[in-house]
Amino acid sequence: MTGRHSGLTLLLIAIVGFLTICPVIMLVFGSLSEGLTATGTFTLAKYIAAYTDPALLEVIWNTVIFVGGAASTATALALFLAYLNIRTDIPFKFIFGIISIIPMMIPHLLFSVSWVLLLNPSNGILNLILRQVFSLHHAPFNIYSLPGMVLVEGLLDLPIAYLIIAPAMASFDASLEESSRVCGASTGKTIFRITLPVLRPAILAAFILCIIRGLASFAVPSVIGMPGRIYVLATHLYQMVSTGFAADYGKAAALGMSVLLAAIILIYLYRYLTSASDRFVTIAGRGYKPTIIKLQRSRIPLFLILGFLSFILIILPVVVLFYTSLVPYSMVPSMRAFSMMGLKHWIEVLNDPISLLSLKNSLFLGVFGATIGIVLSIFVAYVIVKVRSRSAGVLESLSFLSFSFPGIVIGVGFMWFFVRTPLYATIWALLIGYIATYLPYGIRPLSSAFVQIHDHLEESSLVAGASYLTTLRRIVIPLLVPGIVSGWVLMATMFVRELSLSVVLSRPGTEVLAVQILRFSEDGLWGKLSALGIMMIGVSTLLVLLVNFIGRKFRPVDR
Repeated sequence: MTGRHSGLTLLLIAIVGFLTICPVIMLVFGSLSEGLTATGTFTLAKYIAAYTDPALLEVIWNTVIFVGGAASTATALALFLAYLNIRTDIPFKFIFGIISIIPMMIPHLLFSVSWVLLLNPSNGILNLILRQVFSLHHAPFNIYSLPGMVLVEGLLDLPIAYLIIAPAMASFDASLEESSRVCGASTGKTIFRITLPVLRPAILAAFILCIIRGLASFAVPSVIGMPGRIYVLATHLYQMVSTGFAADYGKAAALGMSVLLAAIILIYLYRYLTSASDRFVTIAGRGYKPTIIKLQRSRIPLFLILGFLSFILIILPVVVLFYTSLVPYSMVPSMRAFSMMGLKHWIEVLNDPISLLSLKNSLFLGVFGATIGIVLSIFVAYVIVKVRSRSAGVLESLSFLSFSFPGIVIGVGFMWFFVRTPLYATIWALLIGYIATYLPYGIRPLSSAFVQIHDHLEESSLVAGASYLTTLRRIVIPLLVPGIVSGWVLMATMFVRELSLSVVLSRPGTEVLAVQILRFSEDGLWGKLSALGIMMIGVSTLLVLLVNFIGRKFRPVDR
């Protein structure tokens, strides 16, 4: 490793280490400290108080059911979708492949709210319709329940599971299944004895990643669980730091240590499963032909099922939000409802100074924060892919450590750090926290882009007399445009929709869109919430379109 690369690597280790290790250290420090104003006095009282709380057992049980149920739902649906989309002759499969990942663009908070608007027991639109049609005295569905939480979180985590299972399904050698059928095995037996065992690493990896996402989830537990008085670890921690006369950050830090440790163990188990998948390779030097299974008479019914799933994943949440933003109160769609539509809620939001401030702050964090994050990601990805030293390996481990951080837990760690600095209660605290949490989203696509750029291009430029920075600016960066665009879009959309970290670090004057929408939800202001939510989706979509347009302008073309 050259001196230049050594200096760059050490500098990046210091920066990324600060972003990832510092909040963990402060979390440990805070869990042992008596309080924010007595940080020099250490005690185990916070651990004793946190783990002897009588409510903790119920919270843990709710968390296990919520996380396990959502992960099972997401993995099962992803396996079903991937099998139909890749291995069968289902019509319009290319559309369903796109639809499977589009829900990642819908903020989890808004997706959860849309289901509350549909199925809350008092005035949910679907419940009102069913009560009118069947003359029911009570609402048939109650979204404020553990099954409701599991359903919504499972649908939200479906795209993540699909993106892991679909590539493994696509590279599966179908001749193994054909051999099983030739030997007389039924289709069901073939699936359980051949297909699922070979896909086991991908299925387990998807399941574990969904568990990690469930542990970190705050949108569903706060919007659906808290009104139904169903608390999981995320909302239990939120109560400690946001309710009562005095927030108990030390107790939250003590309990958060267990959540953080569990998430780190799970992320390394996930990485082990994905790295050990070569033991299940079914495609080698010989050719293979992915056989397409003909569904015959079940083709249309399965297509309708997929169409319905796509409808509730994408179209329904946005339609419900838009409809609610226009009607004066929750009401069944009818001619009367359509005649009463107006822009009242939109005008109220646009005249609300806090809502406008939250829009401004989120836009600033999305644009400026993602730009800083992607610049840092370029250098980190370069060292990880091109330097290939022991120090680069340390940098890679540090950079992906934050992927396992539950937002509300690491937010408590950052809070302990920022409280003694001028950054406390400022927009810059949110900016640093966002970059620390979502840095892997910028590094991943850029690492893939760097792999495709041969070292000879950089070496030729340096031999010709260009400096390192000139080589990076004139040769490497133009070739990285697709990866830069992908990473920037991912980080910007994550920053605009971020909730769990924001509820801990946000203070008056630093409100962001997700926090303001959560406040509207807690106050039952569904019309204003829906209008602001549509604005959030519009901001995210505008950023994606704008950056893709700029990326096409600067993308190198063949001459």
